[in-house]
Amino acid sequence: MTDRHESGDVTFVEFATQSPLGLGSATIATFGPSAGCGRTRGSRLAPKGSAVAMLGESPEMKEVTEHLRKIAPSMAAVMLVGESGTGKEVAAELLHAHSTRADKPFISVNCGAIPANLVEAELFGYERGAFTGAVRQHQGYFERAKGGTLFLDEITEMPIDLQAKLLRVLETGRMVRVGGSDEIPLDVRILTATNRPSEAIVRDHVLREDLYYRLAVFLVRLPPLRRRGGDIELLANAFLDQLNRDNGTAKRFDRCALAVAATHSWPGNVRELKNCVERSYVLSDDVVKLDIQPALDVADTDTDHGDCVRLPIGITMADAERELFLATLRHCGGNKRRTADVLGVSLKTVYNKLLGYSNGSAPVLRVAGGE
Repeated sequence: MTDRHESGDVTFVEFATQSPLGLGSATIATFGPSAGCGRTRGSRLAPKGSAVAMLGESPEMKEVTEHLRKIAPSMAAVMLVGESGTGKEVAAELLHAHSTRADKPFISVNCGAIPANLVEAELFGYERGAFTGAVRQHQGYFERAKGGTLFLDEITEMPIDLQAKLLRVLETGRMVRVGGSDEIPLDVRILTATNRPSEAIVRDHVLREDLYYRLAVFLVRLPPLRRRGGDIELLANAFLDQLNRDNGTAKRFDRCALAVAATHSWPGNVRELKNCVERSYVLSDDVVKLDIQPALDVADTDTDHGDCVRLPIGITMADAERELFLATLRHCGGNKRRTADVLGVSLKTVYNKLLGYSNGSAPVLRVAGGE
């Protein structure tokens, strides 16, 4: 049974979910068709006819989704800021798919993956004979995205000297191929993304200040997975369901798997969670136990530093309590009874907190015992 709640072009579809910890509800925010939208070409979206959506039931994700809906139809530049794996490219694809340019190309470029000496040629193209090896004319990403959207991922990895040329192109709306002399008019919407904190972008001199303000007309921050409460369970179930559909299986999570997932900080965010579910799916028979140990060895949350927990000024009391609880649980090796002793609370309270963080709420749970 599902309930639909529409807000403009956004439809929040709520449906009952069966989790190892009992019945719950989930929400998928999807965009309905809007004026000028059509089939997207030149992008890595889902197959034709499917919807571009960002899954999430947390208030943070609903706010992001609503913000994206409002700015999608405009031509304004958007900068997406968030940790690696938070879904910045999905957000960019969503902005394009629900803009008036949806039937034109969506070109995604990772600025950090192009050698510094080739960035200009790849972005703006080049004429035949412009340099050794240029045996024919080449259209750059700007020309290939004509009429559509150009997404410059990891924009802060672009060489500083080229940023001045990019700024000039954005201000004039015209460009010149490398080795050429003719100006070419441009018709493209620019979206950018970075995993650096917005306040550090200009301070650390990785992006020109004038270019930053040109690119960040709208600044959209994507929340890390550890701040999204019950979205961990929602996403994990969605990934497992997809694997079951792709492989014709009916595997299910172990009773405690998703509760354990709530104790992990997920430094790799949604990407790490997806990889974890896939790895666990392959290694399991019918019952899937989440194999998160390899991820724990890579990194830890930015608030947890060994025996200390560092919290940013302005964090809410609820978030501060959550970070302290999860850091203590990790410090105790996942032992709930020891965690209860360290925090000076009952074992029942530890289980209640754990279930609350897993479901994005704080229900009461009667506990007969536990480790």
